Amino acid sequence: MNSNKMKAIICTKYGPPEVLEIREVEKPIPKVNEVLVKVYATTAHVGDTRIRGLRVPGGFLARLFLGLTKPRWAVLGMEFSGVIESVGKEVTKFKKGDPVFALPGFKFGAYAQYNCMPEDGVLALKPANITFAEAAAVPAGGITTLICLKKANIRAGQKVLIYGASGSVGTYAVQLCKYHGAEVTGVCSTANLELVKSIGAGKVIDYTKEDFTRSGETYDVVFDAVDKMSSSRGKKSLKKTGIYLRVGRDSGSGGDLKTADLIFLKELIEAGKLKPVIDRSYPFEQIVEAHRYVDRGHKKGHVVITLEHGE
Repeated sequence: MNSNKMKAIICTKYGPPEVLEIREVEKPIPKVNEVLVKVYATTAHVGDTRIRGLRVPGGFLARLFLGLTKPRWAVLGMEFSGVIESVGKEVTKFKKGDPVFALPGFKFGAYAQYNCMPEDGVLALKPANITFAEAAAVPAGGITTLICLKKANIRAGQKVLIYGASGSVGTYAVQLCKYHGAEVTGVCSTANLELVKSIGAGKVIDYTKEDFTRSGETYDVVFDAVDKMSSSRGKKSLKKTGIYLRVGRDSGSGGDLKTADLIFLKELIEAGKLKPVIDRSYPFEQIVEAHRYVDRGHKKGHVVITLEHGE
Protein backbone atom coordinates (compact mmCIF):
# COMPACT_ATOMS: atom_id res chain seq x y z
CA MET A 1 0.00 0.00 0.00
CA ASN A 2 1.19 3.51 -0.82
CA SER A 3 2.68 5.15 2.31
CA ASN A 4 0.34 8.12 1.79
CA LYS A 5 -2.68 5.83 1.90
CA MET A 6 -4.41 3.88 4.66
CA LYS A 7 -7.33 1.54 5.13
CA ALA A 8 -10.51 2.99 6.56
CA ILE A 9 -14.06 1.80 7.10
CA ILE A 10 -16.37 4.02 5.05
CA CYS A 11 -20.07 4.42 5.79
CA THR A 12 -21.44 4.73 2.25
CA LYS A 13 -25.06 5.50 3.20
CA TYR A 14 -27.53 5.01 6.04
CA GLY A 15 -28.64 1.45 6.57
CA PRO A 16 -27.75 -1.96 8.02
CA PRO A 17 -24.17 -2.98 8.95
CA GLU A 18 -23.50 -3.99 5.33
CA VAL A 19 -23.25 -0.29 4.32
CA LEU A 20 -19.79 -0.29 5.97
CA GLU A 21 -16.96 -0.92 3.50
CA ILE A 22 -13.18 -1.06 3.87
CA ARG A 23 -11.49 1.23 1.36
CA GLU A 24 -8.10 2.80 0.74
CA VAL A 25 -8.11 6.55 1.49
CA GLU A 26 -5.62 9.34 2.03
CA LYS A 27 -3.62 9.07 5.24
CA PRO A 28 -4.15 12.23 7.32
CA ILE A 29 -1.34 14.72 7.90
CA PRO A 30 -1.19 16.31 11.36
CA LYS A 31 -1.51 20.08 11.63
CA VAL A 32 1.02 22.02 13.72
CA ASN A 33 -1.01 21.43 16.92
CA GLU A 34 -1.98 17.81 16.18
CA VAL A 35 -0.63 14.32 16.72
CA LEU A 36 -0.96 11.49 14.21
CA VAL A 37 -1.94 8.26 15.96
CA LYS A 38 -1.54 4.76 14.55
CA VAL A 39 -4.83 3.22 15.70
CA TYR A 40 -4.49 -0.12 17.53
CA ALA A 41 -8.11 -0.52 18.61
CA THR A 42 -11.51 1.17 18.42
CA THR A 43 -15.05 0.09 19.33
CA ALA A 44 -18.41 -0.68 17.81
CA HIS A 45 -19.96 2.02 19.99
CA VAL A 46 -23.73 2.24 20.10
CA GLY A 47 -23.43 5.85 18.91
CA ASP A 48 -21.70 4.66 15.74
CA THR A 49 -24.34 2.01 15.13
CA ARG A 50 -27.21 4.45 15.66
CA ILE A 51 -25.78 7.00 13.25
CA ARG A 52 -25.02 4.32 10.67
CA GLY A 53 -28.63 3.11 10.90
CA LEU A 54 -30.06 6.65 11.31
CA ARG A 55 -31.70 5.59 14.57
CA VAL A 56 -31.38 8.97 16.24
CA PRO A 57 -33.97 11.33 17.73
CA GLY A 58 -34.66 14.67 16.07
CA GLY A 59 -36.12 13.67 12.70
CA PHE A 60 -35.25 15.95 9.79
CA LEU A 61 -33.22 18.36 11.96
CA ALA A 62 -30.97 15.49 13.06
CA ARG A 63 -30.56 14.49 9.44
CA LEU A 64 -29.55 18.05 8.51
CA PHE A 65 -26.80 17.86 11.13
CA LEU A 66 -25.69 14.29 10.43
CA GLY A 67 -26.03 14.34 6.63
CA LEU A 68 -29.06 13.96 4.39
CA THR A 69 -28.37 10.73 2.49
CA LYS A 70 -25.29 9.44 4.32
CA PRO A 71 -23.28 10.43 7.39
CA ARG A 72 -21.42 13.73 7.00
CA TRP A 73 -18.41 11.89 8.45
CA ALA A 74 -17.62 8.99 6.11
CA VAL A 75 -15.28 7.41 8.67
CA LEU A 76 -17.13 6.75 11.93
CA GLY A 77 -15.53 5.65 15.21
CA MET A 78 -15.93 7.66 18.42
CA GLU A 79 -13.05 6.35 20.54
CA PHE A 80 -9.71 4.62 20.07
CA SER A 81 -6.30 3.72 21.43
CA GLY A 82 -2.97 3.59 19.67
CA VAL A 83 0.58 4.90 19.45
CA ILE A 84 1.67 8.35 18.30
CA GLU A 85 3.35 8.11 14.92
CA SER A 86 4.30 11.79 14.54
CA VAL A 87 3.59 15.20 16.06
CA GLY A 88 3.03 18.68 14.67
CA LYS A 89 5.81 21.21 15.24
CA GLU A 90 3.91 23.10 17.98
CA VAL A 91 2.99 20.00 20.02
CA THR A 92 4.59 19.90 23.48
CA LYS A 93 2.48 17.48 25.54
CA PHE A 94 3.12 14.31 23.52
CA LYS A 95 5.94 12.72 21.56
CA LYS A 96 6.39 10.03 18.94
CA GLY A 97 5.95 6.55 20.46
CA ASP A 98 3.57 7.59 23.26
CA PRO A 99 0.75 5.07 23.82
CA VAL A 100 -2.52 7.02 24.03
CA PHE A 101 -6.30 6.71 24.17
CA ALA A 102 -8.73 9.32 22.92
CA LEU A 103 -12.29 10.49 22.36
CA PRO A 104 -12.74 12.17 18.97
CA GLY A 105 -16.47 11.91 19.78
CA PHE A 106 -18.63 13.53 17.11
CA LYS A 107 -15.56 14.34 15.04
CA PHE A 108 -15.29 10.56 14.55
CA GLY A 109 -12.46 9.11 12.42
CA ALA A 110 -11.42 6.16 14.60
CA TYR A 111 -12.45 3.52 12.02
CA ALA A 112 -9.13 3.90 10.25
CA GLN A 113 -5.51 2.86 10.52
CA TYR A 114 -4.52 6.44 11.45
CA ASN A 115 -6.28 9.39 13.04
CA CYS A 116 -5.23 12.95 13.90
CA MET A 117 -6.10 14.52 17.23
CA PRO A 118 -5.33 18.04 18.51
CA GLU A 119 -2.97 17.82 21.48
CA ASP A 120 -5.56 19.76 23.51
CA GLY A 121 -8.30 17.33 22.48
CA VAL A 122 -9.71 14.58 24.66
CA LEU A 123 -6.45 12.64 24.53
CA ALA A 124 -4.24 11.14 27.25
CA LEU A 125 -1.52 8.59 27.82
CA LYS A 126 -2.96 5.07 27.90
CA PRO A 127 -3.30 3.41 31.32
CA ALA A 128 -0.20 1.26 31.75
CA ASN A 129 -1.95 -1.78 33.25
CA ILE A 130 -4.52 -2.53 30.53
CA THR A 131 -4.28 -3.55 26.88
CA PHE A 132 -4.85 -1.28 23.89
CA ALA A 133 -8.10 -3.18 23.24
CA GLU A 134 -9.33 -2.44 26.77
CA ALA A 135 -8.15 1.17 26.61
CA ALA A 136 -10.16 1.82 23.44
CA ALA A 137 -13.31 0.98 25.39
CA VAL A 138 -12.77 3.60 28.10
CA PRO A 139 -13.24 7.14 26.69
CA ALA A 140 -16.87 7.30 25.50
CA GLY A 141 -18.58 5.14 28.11
CA GLY A 142 -16.34 6.27 30.93
CA ILE A 143 -16.64 10.01 30.30
CA THR A 144 -20.40 9.78 29.62
CA THR A 145 -20.84 8.03 32.97
CA LEU A 146 -18.75 10.61 34.84
CA ILE A 147 -20.73 13.51 33.34
CA CYS A 148 -24.02 11.91 34.42
CA LEU A 149 -22.92 10.92 37.92
CA LYS A 150 -21.48 14.38 38.68
CA LYS A 151 -25.03 15.73 38.46
CA ALA A 152 -25.99 13.55 41.44
CA ASN A 153 -22.83 14.19 43.49
CA ILE A 154 -22.53 10.47 44.33
CA ARG A 155 -21.13 9.96 47.84
CA ALA A 156 -20.62 7.41 50.59
CA GLY A 157 -23.74 5.96 52.17
CA GLN A 158 -26.08 6.75 49.28
CA LYS A 159 -28.24 4.02 47.79
CA VAL A 160 -27.96 4.00 44.01
CA LEU A 161 -29.94 1.88 41.54
CA ILE A 162 -28.45 1.44 38.05
CA TYR A 163 -30.86 0.23 35.39
CA GLY A 164 -29.01 -1.45 32.54
CA ALA A 165 -26.03 -2.20 34.76
CA SER A 166 -24.34 -4.60 32.32
CA GLY A 167 -24.01 -2.19 29.39
CA SER A 168 -21.24 0.22 28.43
CA VAL A 169 -22.30 3.05 30.74
CA GLY A 170 -23.81 0.69 33.31
CA THR A 171 -20.59 -1.25 33.95
CA TYR A 172 -18.72 2.01 34.55
CA ALA A 173 -21.54 3.40 36.70
CA VAL A 174 -21.49 0.37 39.02
CA GLN A 175 -17.74 0.68 39.53
CA LEU A 176 -17.67 4.48 39.90
CA CYS A 177 -20.55 4.51 42.40
CA LYS A 178 -18.81 1.80 44.42
CA TYR A 179 -15.59 3.83 44.29
CA HIS A 180 -17.46 6.79 45.85
CA GLY A 181 -18.76 4.55 48.64
CA ALA A 182 -22.38 4.22 47.52
CA GLU A 183 -24.48 1.08 48.01
CA VAL A 184 -25.13 -0.13 44.46
CA THR A 185 -28.09 -2.12 43.17
CA GLY A 186 -27.74 -3.24 39.57
CA VAL A 187 -30.69 -4.13 37.32
CA CYS A 188 -29.91 -6.43 34.39
CA SER A 189 -30.95 -9.70 32.72
CA THR A 190 -30.44 -13.19 34.14
CA ALA A 191 -27.32 -13.84 32.06
CA ASN A 192 -25.52 -10.79 33.45
CA LEU A 193 -26.24 -11.01 37.18
CA GLU A 194 -22.87 -12.52 38.07
CA LEU A 195 -20.97 -10.00 35.94
CA VAL A 196 -22.69 -7.06 37.64
CA LYS A 197 -21.99 -8.54 41.09
CA SER A 198 -18.35 -9.12 40.16
CA ILE A 199 -17.74 -5.45 39.36
CA GLY A 200 -19.15 -4.15 42.61
CA ALA A 201 -22.95 -4.23 42.87
CA GLY A 202 -24.00 -5.16 46.40
CA LYS A 203 -27.41 -6.26 45.13
CA VAL A 204 -28.65 -7.34 41.70
CA ILE A 205 -32.19 -7.49 40.34
CA ASP A 206 -33.15 -9.62 37.35
CA TYR A 207 -35.57 -7.41 35.41
CA THR A 208 -36.99 -10.46 33.61
CA LYS A 209 -38.28 -11.80 36.95
CA GLU A 210 -38.77 -8.79 39.19
CA ASP A 211 -39.99 -5.19 38.85
CA PHE A 212 -37.75 -3.08 41.07
CA THR A 213 -40.45 -0.39 41.36
CA ARG A 214 -42.68 -2.82 43.29
CA SER A 215 -40.19 -3.85 45.96
CA GLY A 216 -40.90 -0.87 48.21
CA GLU A 217 -37.17 -0.04 48.24
CA THR A 218 -36.25 3.61 47.67
CA TYR A 219 -33.00 5.12 46.43
CA ASP A 220 -31.06 8.37 46.59
CA VAL A 221 -30.24 8.02 42.90
CA VAL A 222 -31.89 6.04 40.10
CA PHE A 223 -29.78 6.00 36.94
CA ASP A 224 -31.23 4.71 33.67
CA ALA A 225 -27.98 3.85 31.90
CA VAL A 226 -29.66 2.53 28.74
CA ASP A 227 -32.53 4.99 28.11
CA LYS A 228 -35.08 2.18 28.10
CA MET A 229 -37.32 3.25 30.97
CA SER A 230 -39.95 5.98 31.20
CA SER A 231 -39.17 8.83 33.59
CA SER A 232 -42.39 8.20 35.51
CA ARG A 233 -41.38 4.58 36.15
CA GLY A 234 -37.82 5.50 37.03
CA LYS A 235 -38.94 8.06 39.59
CA LYS A 236 -41.29 5.66 41.43
CA SER A 237 -38.47 4.33 43.60
CA LEU A 238 -36.81 7.64 44.43
CA LYS A 239 -36.60 9.05 47.94
CA LYS A 240 -38.26 12.46 48.31
CA THR A 241 -34.93 14.19 47.85
CA GLY A 242 -33.70 11.63 45.31
CA ILE A 243 -32.25 12.33 41.87
CA TYR A 244 -33.29 10.60 38.65
CA LEU A 245 -30.63 10.38 35.95
CA ARG A 246 -31.10 9.34 32.34
CA VAL A 247 -28.03 8.79 30.18
CA GLY A 248 -29.36 10.39 26.99
CA ARG A 249 -30.57 13.50 28.78
CA ASP A 250 -27.86 13.96 31.39
CA SER A 251 -24.69 13.30 29.37
CA GLY A 252 -25.11 16.19 26.97
CA SER A 253 -22.55 18.51 28.52
CA GLY A 254 -19.16 18.30 30.13
CA GLY A 255 -17.31 20.90 28.14
CA ASP A 256 -13.62 21.42 28.72
CA LEU A 257 -13.50 18.96 31.62
CA LYS A 258 -13.56 15.92 29.35
CA THR A 259 -9.76 15.67 29.09
CA ALA A 260 -9.53 15.93 32.89
CA ASP A 261 -12.18 13.20 33.09
CA LEU A 262 -10.14 10.94 30.79
CA ILE A 263 -7.04 11.45 32.96
CA PHE A 264 -9.12 10.74 36.09
CA LEU A 265 -10.33 7.46 34.53
CA LYS A 266 -6.72 6.56 33.66
CA GLU A 267 -5.69 7.12 37.29
CA LEU A 268 -8.55 4.98 38.61
CA ILE A 269 -7.66 2.18 36.19
CA GLU A 270 -3.99 2.30 37.18
CA ALA A 271 -5.03 2.22 40.85
CA GLY A 272 -7.05 -0.94 40.21
CA LYS A 273 -10.38 0.77 41.00
CA LEU A 274 -11.88 0.58 37.50
CA LYS A 275 -11.73 -1.88 34.63
CA PRO A 276 -13.44 -1.85 31.23
CA VAL A 277 -15.70 -4.83 30.56
CA ILE A 278 -15.14 -6.34 27.11
CA ASP A 279 -17.86 -8.56 25.67
CA ARG A 280 -16.34 -9.43 22.30
CA SER A 281 -13.44 -8.42 20.09
CA TYR A 282 -13.49 -8.42 16.29
CA PRO A 283 -10.71 -7.74 13.79
CA PHE A 284 -11.00 -4.61 11.64
CA GLU A 285 -12.09 -6.70 8.65
CA GLN A 286 -15.14 -7.95 10.59
CA ILE A 287 -16.67 -4.53 11.32
CA VAL A 288 -19.97 -5.62 9.73
CA GLU A 289 -20.26 -8.59 12.10
CA ALA A 290 -19.36 -6.35 15.06
CA HIS A 291 -22.12 -3.86 14.20
CA ARG A 292 -24.58 -6.71 13.68
CA TYR A 293 -23.83 -7.96 17.19
CA VAL A 294 -24.27 -4.51 18.77
CA ASP A 295 -27.53 -4.01 16.86
CA ARG A 296 -29.01 -6.99 18.71
CA GLY A 297 -29.04 -4.82 21.84
CA HIS A 298 -27.67 -7.32 24.36
CA LYS A 299 -23.95 -6.61 24.55
CA LYS A 300 -22.19 -6.69 27.91
CA GLY A 301 -19.93 -3.68 28.35
CA HIS A 302 -18.07 -3.07 25.10
CA VAL A 303 -17.41 -4.54 21.66
CA VAL A 304 -13.85 -3.85 20.53
CA ILE A 305 -12.40 -3.64 17.01
CA THR A 306 -8.68 -4.46 16.75
CA LEU A 307 -6.30 -3.45 13.97
CA GLU A 308 -3.53 -5.67 12.67
CA HIS A 309 -0.70 -3.58 14.11
CA GLY A 310 -2.22 -4.75 17.43
CA GLU A 311 -0.83 -4.98 20.93
